[in-house]
Amino acid sequence: MKTYHAKPGEVQREWLLIDATDLVLGRLSTEVAQILKGKRKPQYTPHVDTGDFVVIINAEKIRLTGNKMNSKINYRHSGFPGGLKAEPVARTLEKFPERVIERAVKGMLPKNTLGRAMRKKLKVYAGPEHPHAAQNPRLITLEGKVNG
Repeated sequence: MKTYHAKPGEVQREWLLIDATDLVLGRLSTEVAQILKGKRKPQYTPHVDTGDFVVIINAEKIRLTGNKMNSKINYRHSGFPGGLKAEPVARTLEKFPERVIERAVKGMLPKNTLGRAMRKKLKVYAGPEHPHAAQNPRLITLEGKVNG
């Protein structure tokens, strides 16, 4: 009996739509990372990108548990001396809500060429509108809502 390995040309990709309203950021990110990797498919192969495309809408309505909205800090560096910038997640969520989800998912994907290819299949939008209606994405629901 031989082990099956998916070939890049054989992969059937699907478009999935997720509404992020009232979903917890970490729980949403782990599920999205699994979908992008292709781990929910029976033909998953670690060295081949077998994942699906994911469209996330309503990123501005995401939830963080506890006091993370004010205490969690996002750091970035310009590459120049003294170029470290620190910003609370609450401010990032106000200005660029897409970046909060993209950053969380990025941290859960492989840090190599394969991970960068997986990240290109993630499309995040702040509001309910998205330009991917022609791909006919299938709406999926995820667990992980905040109680109350």
